[in-house]
Amino acid sequence: MTATTVTSPSVAGVQTRLISLDVLRGITIAFMILVNNNGDERYAYWPLKHALWNGWTPTDLVFPTFLFVAGVSLVFSFESRLAKGASKASLLSHAVRRSVILFALGLVVNGFPFFHLSTLRIYGVLQRFAVCLLVASAIYLYSRGKSKVATLVTVLVAALVSYWIIMRWMPVPGYGLPTRDIPLLDKDANWVAYLDRHIFPGRLYEGTRDPEGLLSNLPALGTALLGMLTAIWLRTKKSASTKFVGLFAAAIAGLILGKIWGHWFPINKKLWTSSYVLFAAGWSLLGLSICYWLIEIKQWRRGWTFPWVVFGSNAIAVYVFSELLPALLSDVHVGSNHHTLGQVIYSHIFAHVPDPSFGSLLYSLCYVSVCFIPALILYRKKIFIKI
Repeated sequence: MTATTVTSPSVAGVQTRLISLDVLRGITIAFMILVNNNGDERYAYWPLKHALWNGWTPTDLVFPTFLFVAGVSLVFSFESRLAKGASKASLLSHAVRRSVILFALGLVVNGFPFFHLSTLRIYGVLQRFAVCLLVASAIYLYSRGKSKVATLVTVLVAALVSYWIIMRWMPVPGYGLPTRDIPLLDKDANWVAYLDRHIFPGRLYEGTRDPEGLLSNLPALGTALLGMLTAIWLRTKKSASTKFVGLFAAAIAGLILGKIWGHWFPINKKLWTSSYVLFAAGWSLLGLSICYWLIEIKQWRRGWTFPWVVFGSNAIAVYVFSELLPALLSDVHVGSNHHTLGQVIYSHIFAHVPDPSFGSLLYSLCYVSVCFIPALILYRKKIFIKI
């Protein structure tokens, strides 16, 4: 998935690489690393922190954009392989294998370096990728050609509406009916948290709940499907300007529909609410439309696109590296005071910055730069880690 060559058929049928998607993927993974590694969470600027519950910040848009882009890439990859004679069964088999690897990598990220199996967190970012992309792959591969769009839209609507019905109108055992007995989307008295506490007690990210919980994979599937629908649009033989208009119009529609739905089903990243799916997809489409206009239409590619293409060329590998390194920094102790290596680095360099918020940001930027080094080495050596 990280090394898929994404191409777009021109009107003449010539295959050209869709650099705009590579750039958006790279920007997304770089920003994900940035917000996941604030130097001091107490002082981090608010756009670099998640919303506490309902609502959103720019940070809350990163994960769904990553999943959205993956959905786009899958379609290009599938169609390229099908054109070369690959069977749907072989592609689905590869999708299963990829999801198993992604899920396993997610467990490694959660447990590294000590792996306490009794408390190992099962859910996670890569685990959500594994589940959603596998289901989305099966739906895409086995929906009939001319009705493929209709099938994807039907599943998308069914997933978002059914999740809304469950979260809004189904009584939560032991708590009651949302909006009558308990607040709508109460932090603990909701179906996502309830199921997770019963399925994986003692293994949840926030103790009584998990932001990548089992039930919320249902609407997250919608994010991947929206990416696939976007890819279908990009693969048409329409002009580049028409494609841009379509992307931009879809972005505005997603933002508006998400905000409207949010009045009845609040935008909430930790529960991946249906309104959040549409709203976040709107921002993802807006980002893609801007990149598409700059790169594919205006042909402004030199210089500024390079670091993002480097990050995006091995996105999963770079993400895993960025998640494993902090574990080492927090578990390696140095000096007589037994401070961690991460604490020593921060206290000796970044804590001396007069503005603690800027010091936290400076640390994050340096950390992104560190993660860029292995990405650049792999890119220069033309090593693209495929999953």
